[in-house]
Amino acid sequence: GDWIGQRNKIFETYVPLEPDKKFNLKSQSFFILNSMGIASNRDAWVYNSSKVNVSENMLSMINFYNEQVEDYKNHKPMDGDKLSAKDFIDKNPSKISWSSSLIPKLENGLNAIFQEDKIFPAHYRPFTKQYLYYGEKMIHRRSQSDFIYPIPNTFKTRNICIPGIGVTKDFSCLMTNGLTDMELVGKNQCFPLHYYEERQKSSPGLFDSDGDSEFIRRDGISDFILERARKVYGKNVSKEDIFYYVYGILHNQDYRTAFENDLKKMLPRLPLVEDVRDFWKFSKSGRQLAELHINYEEVEPLDSVKVQLPEANLQMDAYEFYSVEKMRFPKKDIKHTINYNSRITISNIPEKAYEYVVNGKSAIEWIMERYQIKVDKNSGIKNDPNDWSRENEKPSYILDLLLSIINVSVQTVDIVNDLPKIKFD
Repeated sequence: GDWIGQRNKIFETYVPLEPDKKFNLKSQSFFILNSMGIASNRDAWVYNSSKVNVSENMLSMINFYNEQVEDYKNHKPMDGDKLSAKDFIDKNPSKISWSSSLIPKLENGLNAIFQEDKIFPAHYRPFTKQYLYYGEKMIHRRSQSDFIYPIPNTFKTRNICIPGIGVTKDFSCLMTNGLTDMELVGKNQCFPLHYYEERQKSSPGLFDSDGDSEFIRRDGISDFILERARKVYGKNVSKEDIFYYVYGILHNQDYRTAFENDLKKMLPRLPLVEDVRDFWKFSKSGRQLAELHINYEEVEPLDSVKVQLPEANLQMDAYEFYSVEKMRFPKKDIKHTINYNSRITISNIPEKAYEYVVNGKSAIEWIMERYQIKVDKNSGIKNDPNDWSRENEKPSYILDLLLSIINVSVQTVDIVNDLPKIKFD
């Protein structure tokens, strides 16, 4: 596949991000663990802007699944021919979403239990959170997520998320600190700052139950790269410094351009830059980008961006006033203005803000796309982003989010443009 998209031979000489084998403490790579994002194979059911709806949808589906298990157990085949589960199951998409991992569980007579306490906020798309049902049997593939987030909402490990192999969109990356969907950045691969190992408590305390566990935090960055970096840059370098160096250099446009074809066919490999000043600049900038992308909801709006509200004080419920059906540009090629809803207009958006692109689309346009009311055509399940505002008691959440992302985008572009230049000879 290299006839047209020629790879760069220098790329092979750099240190790989991913380990040769997961959890190999001696791996000669930047990280000793990476994980795919969450692959549910039933997104409409397990994800929703409403925690209440996720709960109701999954309770309904699990009850139906259990009915199917019992029906299959009680099925009496004619002439001794056992009917295969694939032929037996009810495939009505308004009742259930089957997957290749769920059907064998039915064949083995395994019932599912609805777990109300397994609903967590998750990063579904860039700068877009949804409630996720993370209960047993209903996630198709978890990969290594349980090592990174053994108790979601309690452990806030930071992940560098990058596209997996074969993604055709231009390379991008995004920092998260929670459960992350597989399509956050396309076949998402997560590289954590830390991961956790579970072990039984050796000496239970007075209030511990028998069999209580404790979690031991491990470093995601390898000893190999720490030792190599310290030889080049000095003994003050820490694994965190290297982690943010990775995030910084992955944003470097020289790197992305030089290895455009490689990054579509392989996971990244990175050099340790020659100039110690460049290393610290990449690390510092990577840390700035991480803080910006993790705490995006708290970023203040740009003063120059204008929000036009109705002059008259309409006697309208706050949630209704700020509700959104679908945000639009006045015209396709006019992006300095966004019609938020019939009452609110946002204008004077800097052109530069649209230069920040994640997973093939500007961060601003991700907000516009994801925060609209949608109905899944197969299941009929409605996903209303305004439910997130209501359940979190923040009427203007979506408007505030859009204004924050405009500023996040501008600041990201400024930081990226200030990164050191690299020549790849």
